[in-house]
Amino acid sequence: MTYRPTNRSSQPSRSRTSGVRSFGGGNSRPQRSGGGGGRRGAYIHPSKFINKAVAAAEEVVYEAKHKFIDFNFNGTLQSNIDHKGYTSPSAIQDQTIPLILEGKDVIGLANTGTGKTAAFALPIIEMLKGSNKGPLVLVMAPTRELAQQIDEQVREFSRGMNIWTAICVGGMNIDRQIRDLRRQPQVVIGTPGRLKDLMQRRDLKLDQVKYLVLDEADRMLDMGFVNEIRNIINLVPKDRQTLFFSATITPSINSLIDEFLNNPVTVSVRTAETSEHVDQDVVEAGSKDEKLEILAKMLEGLDFDKVLVFGETKFGVQRLSDHLEQSGISAVAIHGNKSQSQRQRALKAFKDNKVRVMVATDVAARGLDIPNVSHVINFDQPASYDDYIHRIGRTGRGGASGKALTFVPRQTSNNR
Repeated sequence: MTYRPTNRSSQPSRSRTSGVRSFGGGNSRPQRSGGGGGRRGAYIHPSKFINKAVAAAEEVVYEAKHKFIDFNFNGTLQSNIDHKGYTSPSAIQDQTIPLILEGKDVIGLANTGTGKTAAFALPIIEMLKGSNKGPLVLVMAPTRELAQQIDEQVREFSRGMNIWTAICVGGMNIDRQIRDLRRQPQVVIGTPGRLKDLMQRRDLKLDQVKYLVLDEADRMLDMGFVNEIRNIINLVPKDRQTLFFSATITPSINSLIDEFLNNPVTVSVRTAETSEHVDQDVVEAGSKDEKLEILAKMLEGLDFDKVLVFGETKFGVQRLSDHLEQSGISAVAIHGNKSQSQRQRALKAFKDNKVRVMVATDVAARGLDIPNVSHVINFDQPASYDDYIHRIGRTGRGGASGKALTFVPRQTSNNR
């Protein structure tokens, strides 16, 4: 079995070769065999997984109106920004930081990988300068991994400023989180479910919160957290500044905005629905064994240097990771059956290039900042096209190019 990419024009065409192929507009049906069609969720036509990346010559580079130094951050914060090598803000940072510093409620719409965390963290850290104990800031995020990532960035940017954080997420020891909260940190970052638990136990009090942030708001609503979010916000003082960051605006989000934000300013820097820097194609396979064979062959390629592979189930993801390891391909797995410390170790090993492949369920599909992912491979197809967009958003970040490949069932003669 050989893996052979095809040259493709903007109009997909059929091919008789095995491996990567493109599709026309035929009447193919979802299949329940091991070739990639046996999945839960809506059927997605294979042509939706094919898109040629925008050539570099066509890219429009954002020209920031400010430098970070123009925001007049205090000396310690500016030094921490300089230490990270940041000079010019991204589009979402450039346009939202001045508004947040002015005290306005903000709705920030941006694709993943555009620097949303720093867009709200930097001005909030500036406004916390010299503050007393809290919590004064509450940040809600949909997943443990995103909450951890936000916590890390807040700590890095606030180094030397006597600003303390507490992270409150499921899957970690709640007693330790209670101890952290008793130290009255200025910043609390958590997932809605665990925040609600801590509030019900009276270990988290929100009566001093001045800044409320919802990051990846659309994802939190997708995950069914709307009631928890409403209950939490209702306990935060109304005299506060509220910041919503999201990839999309849905009717549910509009309802929350109308209910909880005060004359918000909307900043939208969204680009194309699917990352314009990601070259997307499909890979045909007739069985599970053939998928494994093709995947292993692909991963032998020199350009597959940092690869995120998505599977559907926790069991399947772990089994696939183990199979790759046994085949001599360094891999880790991240899924819901892993403890939080195991997930953090796996993610760190992948970020630090100690392993080349990370196999994940959709828990890793949103919000994580993993630099320099060369390829996203959908070993199992996503449950929805929206999930697909978020999966492939792990590559082609920050203007870099990336590639996404999705396994699909081999077309039979009946639908050619």
